[in-house]
Amino acid sequence: MSLKLTARQVGDVTVLDASGKITLGEGSAVFRDKIKELVGSGNKKILVNMADITYIDSSGIGELVSGFTTTTNSGGMLKLLNLGKRVEDLLQITKLYTVFETHSDEAAAIRSFA
Repeated sequence: MSLKLTARQVGDVTVLDASGKITLGEGSAVFRDKIKELVGSGNKKILVNMADITYIDSSGIGELVSGFTTTTNSGGMLKLLNLGKRVEDLLQITKLYTVFETHSDEAAAIRSFA
């Protein structure tokens, strides 16, 4: 299953519900394009809900970092929600856990943007 992204607004926060795989090729390109589209249309607060991500590879992690950089460089914030065990482990191994703000509760994550 390839990556599927659905954006929804909760107040001034854009929640990006992701499902499927973020891998080299189509999955990472879809993610990159969606982040650029959101930032380009003025969304500065992006919360990526990863509850339904079934697999992520190093290329997918790279796209998370790229999305974080794109958002931050435009004066915004990108945070992660509902990380699976694999994503959590990869962020620990790559020491990116210190870069991303992660949450397990959507309401708390949305409040954290205030």
